[in-house]
Amino acid sequence: MEENFLFSAVQKSGYRLTKQRALLLKVLAQSEEHLQAETLYERAKALNPNVSLATVYRTLAMLKELGLVMEHRLGEDHAHFEPVKDHPHYHFTCQQCGLIVEFHAPEVEQTVQALSESEGLQINDVHLFLTGYCGRCKDRSEQHDP
Repeated sequence: MEENFLFSAVQKSGYRLTKQRALLLKVLAQSEEHLQAETLYERAKALNPNVSLATVYRTLAMLKELGLVMEHRLGEDHAHFEPVKDHPHYHFTCQQCGLIVEFHAPEVEQTVQALSESEGLQINDVHLFLTGYCGRCKDRSEQHDP
């Protein structure tokens, strides 16, 4: 999601677009990763030492409320955040190294559509996350097995 769209959406919602919020939106929009709140804080603080961790959490809560950011647990005890995307995608998390892989699965989307039509459902959101071991970690564990 483009940062200009995020800026505009925040302003249209009636929230003020403070310098700190604008910086957090920029960091989120430019990231290719799923960021933890603490990682977002560290990256923003490196650019502006006046950003606080409390501001990060308040901004993330606001962005979730506005439907601009998704929070994912991904099988871990902490959350990851990413801007909402215009196409469905799903996640795999390596239980060893924490690698997160985003993937598209048209089959899942077709199944959801078929279920919606056959049962007369309105499905608003779909979450699918897989856990296991990435190729590198799987190979390492196989090398250590007798």
